[in-house]
Amino acid sequence: MTTTAQKPPIWFWIVSVIALLWNVMGVKAYLDQAFRTETFKTMYTTEQIAMIDKNPTWVTAAFAIAVFGAFLGCIALLLRKKIANTLFIISFLAVIAQSVFTFFLSEYKDQMNSFETTMSVMIPIIAILLIIFSNKGIAKGWLK
Repeated sequence: MTTTAQKPPIWFWIVSVIALLWNVMGVKAYLDQAFRTETFKTMYTTEQIAMIDKNPTWVTAAFAIAVFGAFLGCIALLLRKKIANTLFIISFLAVIAQSVFTFFLSEYKDQMNSFETTMSVMIPIIAILLIIFSNKGIAKGWLK
């Protein structure tokens, strides 16, 4: 079944821009961690940084795939491209891999404060919502 391109409502653009801003923060968090910026160093204790440094390479790779996949998915949303959905699914799978490590395989979960725990729960929820949002955009003909 093919859908004809439909003009999305204003709220589509608002949600897409908010999602992009959210994911820009994720990309910044990844880059801060990867390049050990002063921002990163001030956010965590020496013990927490040592634990993060022990993360397996696949966890860091999952972090990168999650944030850059979702960021590119948001760009695709703003360009009204169906590929956004695929990018969000890839990002979600990486988020799940990261979450499994965080909550079940790492020592870090015991050191997390309430903000970090809240964010660790919110991120997969938002990833799912972005998949649902892009599915709706495809079904409505907003994405081509």
